[in-house]
Amino acid sequence: MANERIILGIDPGTTIMGFGLIKVVNKNMQFLQLNELILNKYDDHYMKLKVIFERTIELIDTHHPDEIAIEAPFFGKNVQSMLKLGRAQGVAMAAGLSRQIPITEYEPKKIKMAITGNGSASKEQVAKMLQQLLGLKELPKNLDSTDGLAAAVCHFFNSGKVVGAKSYSGWDAFVKQNDDRVKK
Repeated sequence: MANERIILGIDPGTTIMGFGLIKVVNKNMQFLQLNELILNKYDDHYMKLKVIFERTIELIDTHHPDEIAIEAPFFGKNVQSMLKLGRAQGVAMAAGLSRQIPITEYEPKKIKMAITGNGSASKEQVAKMLQQLLGLKELPKNLDSTDGLAAAVCHFFNSGKVVGAKSYSGWDAFVKQNDDRVKK
């Protein structure tokens, strides 16, 4: 029987959450889906977080991914934006952890490097390379979905290499690796 797994890649955000799915059969990638969750129609930040959680659960229950790759928030100048982005990422991670799916977090530069060979590549360069790698007929208008797909492809390329990435296989693993963040 062929060695198969499905990887869900997520680019968290509170305006748009991008996601992509690939299927890996033996050592070959197959494109499954990419899309985005538009969140700017919700005024309430907490409602956005609820929608992110519910949509991530829906993706998990529909596609049954074996692993989740998520883009880590980058450190920008706006602290409020960083906080909101971190919350969005945490909610998506909580959805995966609630279904016992291993999660690996990748820095944006690592994802860009894995896809294009250049850690400073633009969203457009990443999208074009994904189009070539996976034979995508056309690219979406917003490139947040290709960023989510890029996280999944990066995870595929880094399978077996756990350098510079944080992985959690469930709440227990998360707590053990983050003992300093647990209130006692």
